Amino acid sequence: MRDIDAIAALQDPVRRRLYEYVAAQGREVGRNEAAEAVGVARTLAAHHLDKLTESGLLESGSRRLTGRSGPGAGRPAKVYTRARAERSVSLPGRDYRTAAELLAEAAEEAGLDVGLRAAARRRGDALRGSAAPCAGLAEAMDVLAARGYEPHLEGPGSDRGADGPEGPEGEGGAAAPVVRMRNCPFHAVAERFPPLVCGMNLALLEGLLGADGPVRARMDARPGECCVVVEASKNNIH
Repeated sequence: MRDIDAIAALQDPVRRRLYEYVAAQGREVGRNEAAEAVGVARTLAAHHLDKLTESGLLESGSRRLTGRSGPGAGRPAKVYTRARAERSVSLPGRDYRTAAELLAEAAEEAGLDVGLRAAARRRGDALRGSAAPCAGLAEAMDVLAARGYEPHLEGPGSDRGADGPEGPEGEGGAAAPVVRMRNCPFHAVAERFPPLVCGMNLALLEGLLGADGPVRARMDARPGECCVVVEASKNNIH
């Protein structure tokens, strides 16, 4: 019942907005920042953030937000990040995760990687339906967001600017923007069978976004994020 209690904690609209804001940042968030982002007083934000931590939806710690250390640096502030644990509720109880892990184990032992990728590509094509391939990164981000990938842009034009990871080079040698995803919808199974599931995920996104269109998906694993990134196809980088 703990998962039900945790999800029930999001029923409060302020608490839910605070959770969604912290989850979307992909980094530690302080109380002042969270309060300002959702438009509530700091004391109210602190109350709800601590309740989210008690429910297991957030994790908390402390650090100096000024970036300074030593005398005069100020006291460490409380900060929050999304908890890594998954929460799900099924009434009546279902256990699709175990079924997925058993199927992945059998596929890996039987060497069915190629067949799985082909099936994933077909499923991606079917999900896209009659729609044309994604026309650009903005459209790709909408498609990915709808599937729960939590996409965000890194590189030129993003909020992380030059601090983002290097991607394909554009004009003048500058790193082109890439779409990274903070969430992998297949995370639990991918942790146990990474080559199999990550290959499946890549093929699925190739079909979903349109493999021959202006954007392409490629493997570029980074801890804590989806193993796939999306970028402009090489013939569409100017």
